Amino acid sequence: MIGRRPRRVLVLGGARSGKSRFAEQRLHRVRGVEYVACGAVPDGSDAEWTDRVGLHRARRPASWRTVETVDLAAVLGRPGPPVLVDCLTTWLARTMDDCGIWTGAPDADARLAAAVDALVDAWAGTRRRVTAVSNEVGGGIVPATASGRRFRDEMGTLNARIAARADRVWLLTAGIPQRLR
Repeated sequence: MIGRRPRRVLVLGGARSGKSRFAEQRLHRVRGVEYVACGAVPDGSDAEWTDRVGLHRARRPASWRTVETVDLAAVLGRPGPPVLVDCLTTWLARTMDDCGIWTGAPDADARLAAAVDALVDAWAGTRRRVTAVSNEVGGGIVPATASGRRFRDEMGTLNARIAARADRVWLLTAGIPQRLR
């Protein structure tokens, strides 16, 4: 790793900890970044979500290309410029929905496991420089609902698997970055 730029970087933190801004600043000198937004595209029904997405869009340089998708394995599997994934938390939420976790689809658990495995494999094998942002959700209140606990547990497992294959891992707390690896 000495003398080489890390290829896979994971940036963790709580809500509003500064993790997205930190990840963006790591790539601010790169003109051709592919910014992968994994959250739902605002449709005006949730003003708070629309405002959050607007803040993120306003910070991005005009030279960055935005891709709105949850097909991260495909993005990481193709050649291209550096990638900033924001964020794995919204990716997991959408993927759990798409797999039928909350509706009790009979194959939901297998579909989710396959999607997570595909993402981890793509992350480990990518030739692209990639920075992924994710929420560290397990350090707070235990969720009161089974669905909240399931999401927290799946998020913790995904973060651990991605971190295990990352060249660098950062944790932001109160806006202060700490390099973990």
